[in-house]
Amino acid sequence: MSLRHSYDAVVVGSGPNGLAAAIVIAQTGRSVLVLEGQSTIGGGARSSELTLPGFTHDTCSAVHPLAVGVPFFRSLPLEQHGIEWIQPPAALAHPFDDGPPAMLYASMEETGRSLGADAERYERLLRPFVDRWEDLAEDALAPVHLPRHPLLLARFGLSALRSAQRIAESHFRGEQARGLMAGLCAHSIMPLTQVATASIGLVLAIAAHRGGWPFPKGGAQRLSDALASYLRTLGGEIVTDAPVASLDELPSARVVLLDLSVPNALKVGGDRFSTAYRSALSRYRAGPGVCKVDWALSAAVPWRDDECATAGTVHLGGSLEEFVVSEAAPWNGEHAARPFVLLAQPSLFDETRAPAGTHTLWAYCHVPNGSDVDMCERIEGQIERFAPGFRDVVLARHVTKASEMHITNANLIGGDIAGGANTLRQLFFRPVMRSNPYKTSVKGVYLCSSSTPPGGGVHGLCGMYAARAAMELK
Repeated sequence: MSLRHSYDAVVVGSGPNGLAAAIVIAQTGRSVLVLEGQSTIGGGARSSELTLPGFTHDTCSAVHPLAVGVPFFRSLPLEQHGIEWIQPPAALAHPFDDGPPAMLYASMEETGRSLGADAERYERLLRPFVDRWEDLAEDALAPVHLPRHPLLLARFGLSALRSAQRIAESHFRGEQARGLMAGLCAHSIMPLTQVATASIGLVLAIAAHRGGWPFPKGGAQRLSDALASYLRTLGGEIVTDAPVASLDELPSARVVLLDLSVPNALKVGGDRFSTAYRSALSRYRAGPGVCKVDWALSAAVPWRDDECATAGTVHLGGSLEEFVVSEAAPWNGEHAARPFVLLAQPSLFDETRAPAGTHTLWAYCHVPNGSDVDMCERIEGQIERFAPGFRDVVLARHVTKASEMHITNANLIGGDIAGGANTLRQLFFRPVMRSNPYKTSVKGVYLCSSSTPPGGGVHGLCGMYAARAAMELK
């Protein structure tokens, strides 16, 4: 491709946020170039054959509640560019050692039937936010601003700013509802005793009732490919195998947007960033890492409870008390003996992922940042706990330790998949405390990665808000 000498905007990184930023700018008729260091686009939304030929695995993210749960991606004509969303019958299953699993469905009533006596309490907690999700998302999933719906946001904050343990124990009486809430909140990748860990669990529950927990047919790569295809119809350009080591290497541009983690942004910005800004970024706290395992299976997971086979995602870890112990370990530099395992089984609902009669499986657990420990044995132990005989159907496995996550996605330093720790401060002010969190100390240079508001997840909002700020769009 023959590149221009100058662009209105250059985006470094082609993850969902980088592509979202490029699309917002290209929609205004401006010229935009996306540079990607890897040979394939997508960042955290990519797929490849990690185990055996014909088995398609998602290399990072797999299930995308916020991709359809918030308006931005829904506003794009992605279906015209090849995306097809698959909605499993149940968003989530949470099995226990004794008794039936807790199930998360699009229907609150159906979800409640798996929670026994806590059904009414569950609906009372979530119904006000489910009914007004569009209004709430407008304020809660945005950089700090004067809210448009202050009373609704304040009501949400009364619950969201609690710890996961407190909200589970104060609202629910039974093991099913408490465990379900603990698993949802464990997506915060924080000790469940910490303030505000309830926020992410509540958002994920609300998203399930409004848009489900879908995934793209054919793998996460299809979402990235659809975004790229749409961007190209708008005149945007994408170049792969184009790593960027310094701002000085970029073509002339009115604005530059960096879909980079904080450490990588520091490297690329170098001395161009002011001393004060570099110092502020250096204090940004990374989150724990993940150890991820992908499997090729000769048959579906032999769940002890058949309901688990109706869910696209399964949380393994049992009770609230067990989750509290397992999620504290990474923050203490430890590896949980019985870790919380987040598992996705897309091939049950998407026949394109594996040869006929076989299946793929995806799972990870949380570990200390940079961990070089292979957690496969412990992860498989948790699966066997709820699916006896699981190891008998394993054809091949591929382990990615936290220390290796950056190899295929340079932003995942130490295995940090959330763009930084979800501490109370960094939930509100990331990466630094300033009125425009996307703007760096260099004129015309902005951050648009998940290290900016509203943080991790495949939703494109970090890129959308950064692009609007960079181009001074409403």
